[in-house]
Order: sequence, then structure tokens, then C-alpha cells
Amino acid sequence: MVDTASPSPTPSAQSQLDAAAKEYVRLVLALGEHDADYVDAWYGPAELRDAVRAEAKSVESIRREAGALLGRITALPRPDAEIDRLRLDYLRTQTSALGARAAMLSGTTLTFDEESRALYDAIAPAHGTEHFDELLRELDAELPGDGPVSERLEAFRSRFVIPKERLDVVFKKAIEGCRERTLQHIPLPAGESFTVEYVTDKSWSGYNWYQGNFRSLIQVNTDLPVFIDRALDLACHEGYPGHHVYNVLLEQHLVRERGWIEFTVYPLFSPQSLIAEGSANYGIDVAFPKEEKVAWEREHLFPLAGLDGSQAERYYRVFELTSKLAYAGNEAARGLIDGTLTDETAAAWLEKYALMAPERAKQRIRFIRQYRSYVINYNLGKDLVEAYVEALAGGDGEARWRVFTELLSSPRLPSGLAGE
Repeated sequence: MVDTASPSPTPSAQSQLDAAAKEYVRLVLALGEHDADYVDAWYGPAELRDAVRAEAKSVESIRREAGALLGRITALPRPDAEIDRLRLDYLRTQTSALGARAAMLSGTTLTFDEESRALYDAIAPAHGTEHFDELLRELDAELPGDGPVSERLEAFRSRFVIPKERLDVVFKKAIEGCRERTLQHIPLPAGESFTVEYVTDKSWSGYNWYQGNFRSLIQVNTDLPVFIDRALDLACHEGYPGHHVYNVLLEQHLVRERGWIEFTVYPLFSPQSLIAEGSANYGIDVAFPKEEKVAWEREHLFPLAGLDGSQAERYYRVFELTSKLAYAGNEAARGLIDGTLTDETAAAWLEKYALMAPERAKQRIRFIRQYRSYVINYNLGKDLVEAYVEALAGGDGEARWRVFTELLSSPRLPSGLAGE
């Protein structure tokens, strides 16, 4: 647990950490001028970004300066308080990832595992075809009819698509349910809120753009049909207790209470993303344990979507089996990045082993080409966050919420969750 009541480091050590944090922010913003996807959120002083833009550092200069900053941070003494040690480790590892991303933009080539370690402080396990074949056999027994499992799954799921004209009312109800459950366990600052937009032509299904001042913009992509399970999943993942709550708590406890400027900026290709995505995915289970989720959706969302609630249990049995195929996406990304798969063969892999319809497989290839090894943050991230929280909570529901909230409010790293 994080001891937030422990004394802070000595003033000289504190000032060195603060100076390193400000330099880190400058370099993150500078790299964002070269990489449109890099700065996911920024709500620090406008004059700081203006100064960075005026300086117009080159990518190579950013890489060199990140290396020098990493050396200075590594040489700093270890603070006494755990929260300050976490901060030091966070700055060190985030700065290392910053340098790695700059090197990639300069032409450095990394394998899938090298990249994920450098950017996200973690390596996902590799799975061969035999692992996924066994999962497909389980699904084969559950799905009715003949023919390929992927076609039968698509036919089965097509009965659970939310009509476009009902999407907004279903999604708003899902948000209401997620927020209500979250507020029972996590006190949030007054005025926190988010706006929902429906968009098209994106490589992702949903996105949270944090604006600062406890506000977010959440976008939902409607390019492809939205299945009933995605309403609650997106509401939890992007909103409560997922990304929105995570960013609100960081702003409240680390930026406003402690003045840690490094948390006013969120570099997407960094270890912070594994914590963000992993906690957002695991947060769905925290807010809605499996049995409760099925019952709640059957009562509230299925009727709003005009769907047959009597099929909810069966739908979620199938959904649970398909969710085990999540790591198949990692293997497609591994093959694309390592050069063992083309776009066409990777799409075929996703259709066969992730059971994606052709259009969804194409969308996923587009996502991988844009975000590369980022895919590990969803599945490995969830697994690491879940293992960490459950080990400390011991299966107790209230303890689970407490540990989860402390994780969202602190500068934890993936390697820290794994006990490395």
C-alpha cells in the first residue's frame, strides 16, 4: 500500500525531483510535436507548451536529452517515503520509454518484445496455435449449427447488436450504472464529468480524451455494429471506474495536492498506458462481477436495446469463451512488427483465432499499424492489475475497491505490479 502520510524527501532531493519532472514534461511535449499520437492528454501551463513549440527540438536532440535526464534521475538518492520512491521510479521508467520512442522515430528497429519492454515495461507471453485451437474447440461445442466457428459466432452475435437509433440511450444507461456503482466506493471531486460523442473512421472502438479540471471527452466509434456487451464495457472502461476516474484521481491527488507536474501530461507510448488500460479493463469486473453484470444488463440494457433478455446468460457464456482469445491479437501484432506476417496473413489469423469478422480484422490491423505493441496493454495489463489487486484484497469485495482505488491514485509501474 502507498503510505501517503510519510514525510517528504529533504528539500534538496525534492527540488531535484521537481526539476527532473519539469524537464521530463518538456521532452514529452517536444516529442509530441513530431508524433501526433504521443501526447494523449495535457493540461499543464499553456506557456510551457508555447515555450516547447518555440524551441522546436529535433527528434535526435530529444533522444539525447532524454538519455541525459535518465542518467540524472537514476543518480538521485532513494527517498524515504514509499510514495516518493514510486515517483522516482515512475520518472525514471517513463523517461526511459520516452528515449525509446524517440529512438524509434529516429529509425531504430525493435522486435515486438523489445518494443513492449522499452515502451511499456512489460513483455506479453507468446501463445502458439495449439493454445487457441483448444479454446476454439470449447467454443465449437457451445455454438449451434455447422460450418466454421467464426461464421457461427458472427451469426450468433448478430442477434445482439444495439440498433443505432438506440445506441445513445443504451450507452447513457450504462454510464449511469457504472457511475452509481463507482461512487459507492470511490469519492470523486465535485464537478467531475465527461461528454460523449459518436464518431466514425477510427481504428479504435472507444477513446477517452482527458481535458483536465476533472473533465473528459469520450468518443464512441460507430463504424461497425456495437454489440450489447460493449455498452457497459465501454462505459466502465472509458468512464467509471476506468480512464476518466483514473485521470481524475491522478489530477486530484498527485497534481493538485502534491504539485507533481509530470502527471499533467500523459505520453501514450509509455508504461503509464499499461496501468491505464489494464485498470480500465479490470475495472469492468470490479464494478460488475460476472453474475451481477449479466443480471444488470438483462434488466436494464437488453430492454432498452430491444433485445431478448432471456438469452443473456447464453450470450455471456459465449462472450466469456471468446474473451480468452484476447491474446490472439498480440500474436497478430507480433507477426506484423517482426515481419513474419503481412496485413493479409495477419487479418486471416485474426479471423481464425480471434474470431473477428473480416471488417473487424481490418480495423484491428489498422489499429496495430498505428499503435503497434500497444495491444499488450489491454490483455496483459488487465492480467497484471487483476493479479496485483486480488493478491492484496484476498477476495474481499470492499478490499478490492480499496486496493483498486489506491492503484489509480498512485504512480505504479507494470514491473511494480509484477513484483520485479
